[in-house]
Amino acid sequence: MKSFTSRRTRAILVAIAAGSLALTGCSENKGGSSGKDSKEDQAEASEQSKAVVYGDAAASTGPAEEVPGAKSGGTIEVYQEAGLSHLDPGQIYVSDAGQVANLLYRGLTNFEEDGKGNVSVVGDLATDSGKSSDGGKTWTYTLKDGVKDQNGNVITSADIRHTVERQYAEFIFDGPTYLQTWLSGPKYREALPDGGFGSKHLPDTVLETPDAKTVVFHFDTARPDLPQTLAMPGYSVVPEKTDTKAKYDTAPVSLGPYKIADYKAGKSMKLVKNENWDPKTDSVRHQYVDGFNVDFGVTESTQTSRLIADQGASKNAIQLTGSVEATQIQDVIGDPAVNKRTIKGYQPYVMTLVFNLDRVKNKAVRDAVTYGVNSKSLIAGEGGAYGGDPAPNLFAPTLPGYEASYDPYGRLKTPQGNIAKAKELLKDVPAAEKKLVFAYSNSEAGQKRKVAIEDALTKIGIDVVAKEVDSASYYEQIGKVKNPYDIYISGWGQDWPSPATVVTPIYDGDQVADGAPNYSHINDPKVQELIKKALTQEPTEAAATWKEAHHYILEKVNPAAPLWYTKQLQLFGSNIGGARYSTESSYIDITRLFLKS
Repeated sequence: MKSFTSRRTRAILVAIAAGSLALTGCSENKGGSSGKDSKEDQAEASEQSKAVVYGDAAASTGPAEEVPGAKSGGTIEVYQEAGLSHLDPGQIYVSDAGQVANLLYRGLTNFEEDGKGNVSVVGDLATDSGKSSDGGKTWTYTLKDGVKDQNGNVITSADIRHTVERQYAEFIFDGPTYLQTWLSGPKYREALPDGGFGSKHLPDTVLETPDAKTVVFHFDTARPDLPQTLAMPGYSVVPEKTDTKAKYDTAPVSLGPYKIADYKAGKSMKLVKNENWDPKTDSVRHQYVDGFNVDFGVTESTQTSRLIADQGASKNAIQLTGSVEATQIQDVIGDPAVNKRTIKGYQPYVMTLVFNLDRVKNKAVRDAVTYGVNSKSLIAGEGGAYGGDPAPNLFAPTLPGYEASYDPYGRLKTPQGNIAKAKELLKDVPAAEKKLVFAYSNSEAGQKRKVAIEDALTKIGIDVVAKEVDSASYYEQIGKVKNPYDIYISGWGQDWPSPATVVTPIYDGDQVADGAPNYSHINDPKVQELIKKALTQEPTEAAATWKEAHHYILEKVNPAAPLWYTKQLQLFGSNIGGARYSTESSYIDITRLFLKS
């Protein structure tokens, strides 16, 4: 995803590495499909990978389209294992807080879905998804009339400026950094050290607010993805009058359909209707139920058991970012009455076996490993067919530009590994180059992956030296440029539906640094050229460039062997109406739920 270091993805990656849901409640190894055959899976992937459309004023005008059969009233129970990492919008980069954010906050833009895989960006606080000029270097937004926060204060351009500028403050450290770096460069904090809380502000040549309703962004290069960037929860608006800086994380102000009535960190949260939210200004969200009761500390096992039983309050319950617990998957999909209460789909994550290019310099070795790895056995450890599908390439099925049949290493034909082909590639390789140090997490999931990798690579003639790494520091360790490992498993998901948020953070040579997500240390001039070109093109034009970059990276460089795509399987109570899978979030679409009775 989608940056990270993209911290939303980083948090998810840490959870994956640890075999835990502690950070995000999202687990690539516990999601599920509906057991469809490969053709149906490919059709589903095709739906989920449609290009994003930028909506005009008509598409951005509320109220949101009514959900069939929707009723008003009642309270939805929400089960969640881990507590929320943050409530301050500027600090939100993790999926659990992102789900809650869509009930509480609003930004200039937002994503809108139609349930058929079509995703568009519409104006949220703005009248449309934005108007670009100057070759895409300038973007202008006009605010809608009548938008107020929970205290009744009208949102103006000053609040937008404040929201952007506070991102430069030192106390904002865990959220996205796209907008700040685009406006002020990688050392953006130096441009506004006090985050706009003093007398200094960003110059009009960077951020302009000529009147109370107009916001103008000025960049030094075209930024065609800006509407999608601004739709991230991390860029939701913080009203200037009520900003309490670091304390805002514990008592934020709502602009969305719900507000916080009570919050006990890590224990519970009660959301009630925000009476100052006007549906006429919102084309995405609904306010059908009276509120949400979020119960933290409920394990996935307990969540699943309660929702299968479907008794009492559980009839009105949903999983926020948890998935059906792996050992209970068959209990869910094997019972038609329970299975119909699930949402399913591909998540945006691709799990890969990354090569440290500073150490594994022989491409024949990298290609042999890519042919030889056993995706089938790896997926078995993640929950089988309900945990994922073999990945033929580096783009997830949720990503625009995904090619289901693009399979240069024959991963779909031989998901268990092509041993003969791998051995052929290695026959003239010196023994010293066939010894690979494999870093793995000391979690339960990491142990399973270690066994699968060792078994597959030993069969093709690779001498695997497995090195255990503490799960809590796994990504910190493999994220060191001078790390002592040759290969390691990693996963990545888009920050928004664009290859820019996959290719750039993972395969951009400028991202080779300690703590950066370019774990392979790829730094190829051709890749750099294609990235630079694609970032200045409109999404439809850029698609061909990203495709060229993807093919070149995988075939000519091969910095990472694709292993598997992750899936999602969530369960909800029988009295929940309007439930559907969100392609953008990869969870239940929380904006349209209601209670049937």
